[in-house]
Amino acid sequence: MQIIDDGDFVYGIQLPVQAQSTIFVADWETTAGPDELAAMAMTADQAGFFYIAVCDHIAIPERLAGAMSTTWYDTVATLGFLAGVTERVKLLSHIYVLGYRHAAVSAHSFATLDHLSKGRVILGVGAGHVPEEFELLGVDFASRGKLLDERIDQVKLHLTHEFVDGLGSSPRPVQQPRPAIWVGGSAPASIRRAARKGDGWLPQGISKADLPDAIDLLTTTRAEAGISERCAVGAIADFYYLGEPSWDAGPTLSGSAERIAEDAREWRDLGVQHLQIRFRSRSVEEQCDQMAMFGAEVAPLLNG
Repeated sequence: MQIIDDGDFVYGIQLPVQAQSTIFVADWETTAGPDELAAMAMTADQAGFFYIAVCDHIAIPERLAGAMSTTWYDTVATLGFLAGVTERVKLLSHIYVLGYRHAAVSAHSFATLDHLSKGRVILGVGAGHVPEEFELLGVDFASRGKLLDERIDQVKLHLTHEFVDGLGSSPRPVQQPRPAIWVGGSAPASIRRAARKGDGWLPQGISKADLPDAIDLLTTTRAEAGISERCAVGAIADFYYLGEPSWDAGPTLSGSAERIAEDAREWRDLGVQHLQIRFRSRSVEEQCDQMAMFGAEVAPLLNG
């Protein structure tokens, strides 16, 4: 299930506000809400972003709240809201922990979202990493990898067929035979899972230096599994700022559109097909300005 044409290089964004880990949250996000989310989504839609993405956590334990915070918007509810204020941009779960829900529930949620958004869903999935969330939901944390493998197969079945084991579910997804499934994670086991079961791969924080070996593992494993269709390779770029910030923006690649495009093209030349972009900003207005400038000034320098 390929949604990126051969030779194309696209860019997406995991939206601020909806996930507020202290590792990356900006001060302005802590008092932001639906208006700011809508403004960024509409900007992404107009600026040619391929996807907007939303995370997935249910309940953060106190031991991790200092680093992760407890603000993690519900994935499907938020993507549904964003679908209503956009027209073209795809809606990605990055990532959705399939082990937290029955496969039929997950498939029904995303099939409905695909129906309501007129075929814009990308189901990004992963194993999860917070033991207490699994315990809360009565799921075995140690078996999460095996469970994810099983759930991917089950969700594919439910998304592809109206009736499974004699039980039917509608509305059906617009995308046929089903929405694309991208598998997250950078550990070898995650890469192999993406190769065997995914239409795309969503690595988490992998460097340019490590990417060639990871892609080699991905392609080798996929070939060994007898899958001829390519797996769309993703990556997450460093933080960008178009222009020169007059404030301490922390570790950030800043400068002209050509300088930013040069960095993005390096990812492309390594084999990346969908690059997640991040921006430094001090307000939603600055965030939207950066997104709009990327679409107008950088994007034309990325392909061809």
